[in-house]
Amino acid sequence: MEIKWAPNAFVRLTLPLMAGILTYLYWGETLPELLPFVGLLVVLFGVVQAWATRQRGATATDAAGLLAVLAVYVAGAALTQQATESRAPDHLYRFGSGIEFYRGVVDDYTVVRPATYATTVRVSAVRVGGQWRPARGGIRVSVPREAAVTAPQYGDVWLVRGAPAPSKPPLNPGEFDYRRYLEYHQVYHQQFIHADQYQQIATAPPNWLRAIAMRAARVLDGVFRQYVHAKREYALASALVLGIKDEVDQQTKQAYANTGTTHIMAVSGLQVGLLFGAVTWLLGRLPGRRGPWFRFVAAALGLATIWSYAFLTGLSASVLRAAVMFSFLILGRASGRQTSMYNLLAVAAFCLLCYDPYLLCDVGFQLSFLAVLSIVYLQPRIGRVLHPKAFFLGKQRPWQPTVVRKGWKWLGVGLEYGWQATALSLAAQVATLPLGLFYFHQFPLSFLASNLVAVPISSGAVYVGLVLLALKGVVALVGVGSGQAAAVLDWLPRLVAVVFEKMIWLFNEYIFGIGRLLPGALISGIHVTAPQAWLMFAIILAALVFLQLRRLPWLGVACTLLGVLESSRVWAAYQLAPDARLIVYSIPRRSVVGFWQGAAAEVVTLDSVPLTETERTYRIVPGSIQREAQQVHHRPGWQGCPVPARVLEPGLTLTAWRGVQVAFVSGRLSEARAPLPGLEAIVLRRNARVTPATLASIFGTAAPIIFDSSCKSWYVAQQDSMLHRAGFQTYDVTARGAFTVRVRD
Repeated sequence: MEIKWAPNAFVRLTLPLMAGILTYLYWGETLPELLPFVGLLVVLFGVVQAWATRQRGATATDAAGLLAVLAVYVAGAALTQQATESRAPDHLYRFGSGIEFYRGVVDDYTVVRPATYATTVRVSAVRVGGQWRPARGGIRVSVPREAAVTAPQYGDVWLVRGAPAPSKPPLNPGEFDYRRYLEYHQVYHQQFIHADQYQQIATAPPNWLRAIAMRAARVLDGVFRQYVHAKREYALASALVLGIKDEVDQQTKQAYANTGTTHIMAVSGLQVGLLFGAVTWLLGRLPGRRGPWFRFVAAALGLATIWSYAFLTGLSASVLRAAVMFSFLILGRASGRQTSMYNLLAVAAFCLLCYDPYLLCDVGFQLSFLAVLSIVYLQPRIGRVLHPKAFFLGKQRPWQPTVVRKGWKWLGVGLEYGWQATALSLAAQVATLPLGLFYFHQFPLSFLASNLVAVPISSGAVYVGLVLLALKGVVALVGVGSGQAAAVLDWLPRLVAVVFEKMIWLFNEYIFGIGRLLPGALISGIHVTAPQAWLMFAIILAALVFLQLRRLPWLGVACTLLGVLESSRVWAAYQLAPDARLIVYSIPRRSVVGFWQGAAAEVVTLDSVPLTETERTYRIVPGSIQREAQQVHHRPGWQGCPVPARVLEPGLTLTAWRGVQVAFVSGRLSEARAPLPGLEAIVLRRNARVTPATLASIFGTAAPIIFDSSCKSWYVAQQDSMLHRAGFQTYDVTARGAFTVRVRD
């Protein structure tokens, strides 16, 4: 399959740029300073290019082209290197725990949680040894959500007492790597700040435009709060039109995730595309000639509309990404020349990655570009498989009544729309399937039934919601001159709000209805490693090349890669089958131990209180997915658990599982107890009142002492030093993550 590079010049620049970024992400620690190499390659390219223009034949030109690709590749790695804040000599990492105070500014949206507010603070200075020094770095902070604490606002300048701690790695097997996620956003520290630890000393937004935009988004959110009375419908309205999801409950989020419609609640390509489509349609209805001036005016109006919407939604990352993509599309059309969609996508990606190379790690960025790329290539091809409109128009006959002929026509039009929407949804799923399985470990089989109805309803709701905001703006302007006139006109937004709320209600009920009607349509618990995801992409690509060229070798390549993929999964299952391990989990304020044998497990909550759904979802389930577990039983206490456990006395329980003996100590131990040697571990629970001497006399000092998550930090600090002096090794699961004992064959 010949690749036409001429109309897709930026594709061959974006691919090496992405390769350079990936190179730094995987091997950046070992690379030297790269900017000098970029300068050298640029100069060398200029020399070779000047020489190539005076040569005949393609060899010299090809050499210059390869040199340009190499320069872009190295530039991608260099850009990522320069964007990595932790390399700076004044980064927070350099000061360690010696920070007494720091000054920083709130530089992100505030996430409202049940008990806390969470946001990001960008540090500008730290006090170390009584002296203030310039510093930089991001800290993900949480503050208690109390009556006396106001929610942090973008631009608040804080003076904070205490040193932030480096972000913690995942604490349990398979758990989401929040530390790496923060690092991709140039945040390397976390801190819980009590109300008496910080003070707002000024207001100085890092970006005044963004500050105004965020304030505008909150004002518009207040309009929905005023006119949409049902709490659930208000929360969805604000999420759908403005991207503010603070009030959306967990049950609703889960229902949308189970039906593959989460993307509807995120202001991104869908909403920006709807605005772009509306502007294009309105301009297409205008009479007159379509000359260069018309294209210029149309482009200006399209850009103004899209960027105004981006501004009014708070200039969030997802809507900015979509706005950039559609801006290049508008400019490409305005040029009046045939412009490849692939080239426009490449230009948008190239510019965004030059601005922030770490966007390549953003799940939204990956899914957005892959979905659009897949739609551009596959949707027309899938759409051409069936022709409902032509089929039903062929059913028309001259002798048929007018009603019958129109019925055939509109039936064909309706089915054509439905089929094209189906083709679009299928096309988007093809390229995003590997990423969806890799990141979310599930695939909703009901995505077609959900999207075919939910997307049109939600699209209409977006338009109605924007009309509501516009009408409220008109009423507010009238109110400046006459409050009485504004009160009279207020019936207009109220009427539109009723329609808007009903549409949101219908949309939401449909999503929940799909979940109830198709309860088994969600395939979950799928574990796909990064190499397996790459293999899936290669299989899809080989299959598409086969369908395009109709050459059997490409089908053979696809089948071979599929065999490799399945073999890797079979091999992983074979290796896992004999794997047995005991895991003491790190779950705040809980005592939880898991006994894993291959893909089966017994998870015991030692305090007899069952884990909450949130605790299970975020702490236990990821490890279950990683092991592709088939049978995981959660036991509140030892009752009913097949793992042998003996209560030797009120504060001491002994388990023996597959030759591994572990003691769980939660209270005082009898001084007269007979020794229990040969243990693999001793787990202290609930601040057990024990002394090193007692532990040594009963268990010896060979087995490590494990502080589980039910132990308080002061207790761990107090006991740790005494146990070390007595010759014990200790392990704190709260600080270091889950403790694992592997069963030896």
